[in-house]
Amino acid sequence: MSIETLVPQANQSSTPFNKESFDEAVMSTYGRFPIALEKGAGCRLWDTEGKEYLDFVAGIATCTLGHAHPALIEAVTQQIQKIHHVSNLYYIPEQGELARWIVNNSCADRAFFCNSGAEANEAAIKLARKYAHTVLEIDKPIILTANASFHGRTLATITATGQPKYQKNFNPLVPGFHYVRYNDIDALEAAISELDEGDYAVGAILLEPLQGEGGVRPGDIKYFQKLRSICDQTGILLIFDEVQVGMGRTGKMWGYQHLGVEPDVFTSAKGLGGGIPIGAMMAKKFCDVFQPGEHASTFGGNPFACAIALTVCHTLENENILENVHHRGEQLRSGLLHIGAKYSDCIAEVRGWGLINGMELQTDIDLSAIDVVKAAMKEGLLLVPAGTKVVRFVPPLIVTEAQVDEALQIVDKVISTLNN
Repeated sequence: MSIETLVPQANQSSTPFNKESFDEAVMSTYGRFPIALEKGAGCRLWDTEGKEYLDFVAGIATCTLGHAHPALIEAVTQQIQKIHHVSNLYYIPEQGELARWIVNNSCADRAFFCNSGAEANEAAIKLARKYAHTVLEIDKPIILTANASFHGRTLATITATGQPKYQKNFNPLVPGFHYVRYNDIDALEAAISELDEGDYAVGAILLEPLQGEGGVRPGDIKYFQKLRSICDQTGILLIFDEVQVGMGRTGKMWGYQHLGVEPDVFTSAKGLGGGIPIGAMMAKKFCDVFQPGEHASTFGGNPFACAIALTVCHTLENENILENVHHRGEQLRSGLLHIGAKYSDCIAEVRGWGLINGMELQTDIDLSAIDVVKAAMKEGLLLVPAGTKVVRFVPPLIVTEAQVDEALQIVDKVISTLNN
């Protein structure tokens, strides 16, 4: 029995959705598409009008196991009947189990839990600053990040984000960040040298193994291996933002495994909870410099979120989902490359790892990523932009061969129509 059969594929909502009422009460912080989603099963979603969609957004790379997965339904039901929140004043067994699983399945020694990717990156920034002050003895530490990066929406993480559009009107920004070109080792080495002056010096480097919001741009292996060597020689902390690419999204458990290096610190969120809010910062023992009271989160690591995340982790293992990610990713890229060759005047490049892939449109045409996303939505396929010219494909990791073929057929139809 497929997951899709577990949820009714109907139908009209018993309470009609009122867009005007919504807009009156909710702040306008999002540019929302004009549909309201209310039901889901597997890789399918239904809106309040009963229209069905194939979901290749997955909550923006978050719904690891799709919608209404039986393992998550069982875990949610059992845990809410047991205990859902206490406080980090006490030991939380579920938190310890999740931390142990992550440690056993990564290069990390210890984990800190919070509620989102932005919070996880905030924790990494604070850890890096304390490490720079107390271990590297840098009075004014600088963290290098990349142009076109994305690390979150808090004040520190939008400062770390190397995209001015996210920073506009939020100045003064947090000091202590400097941006370099992604995958450019000469630019990075020059920055380290130039910033080493007086009380200032580079204390950490924060990068995505694959830039997600920046256009689905994979890291270069030689660049990251050289970067690891530089950090080993200088003592600079190497931090990876795995919020979007971690937890099997790339076909490996962690994005850094594609690059042949290990970070000192890395962060996770999105796919970790399969759609339930949770974030985590992982670190090797030598740089775990936090002491009690120096960082915390009221809801972070609560029994409910940790039990669900642990279920996601075990399901990835027990159902051999990483193999599916590898095969479906190859299928998706192959199909997109075929479409790209067919419409080469419209499509410039296809790139990605596993089930995070980007289709970049030609820069000299009027067509934008949002145009493709809107046209696909009308055909029953949900996609998401990654910048103005890149269409992102991030389906649930349980997506089937038939569903990938279905998505490719819709993309072909959409590009054909828009290209005429």
